[in-house]
Amino acid sequence: YDGKCVFCRIARREEPGTALLPCEDEDLVCFRDIKPGAPHHYLVVPVKHMGNCKTLKAEHIPLVKRMMEVGKAVLQKNNFSDLNDVRMGFHWPPFCSIAHLHLHVLAPASQLGFFSRLYYRINSYWFIT
Repeated sequence: YDGKCVFCRIARREEPGTALLPCEDEDLVCFRDIKPGAPHHYLVVPVKHMGNCKTLKAEHIPLVKRMMEVGKAVLQKNNFSDLNDVRMGFHWPPFCSIAHLHLHVLAPASQLGFFSRLYYRINSYWFIT
């Protein structure tokens, strides 16, 4: 836990302004992005403080898969069912504003605006899927 990290505080329910969405994985939390790039834009975050995506190793593959499953489940709970029109990924440092691992879940990807299409561009220098 890092008390200076806003995502750690959100995960511990210490940020009353951020509502957590129902999540069936006790090691993860999910909430809406404060600057949505799509009609559905959620962040899936480990409760335990982890560095950004550069710190991921092969042993973290199950965690990333669980993060993706939580993202899909949250979309479905929010009446979005076309899982072929979803973009998920991580901002690559130094382009991530918070140094706590967080998966962006955006849908429908087909409705991303001009800047969002750039900012969340698949496998770009700054966003990896």
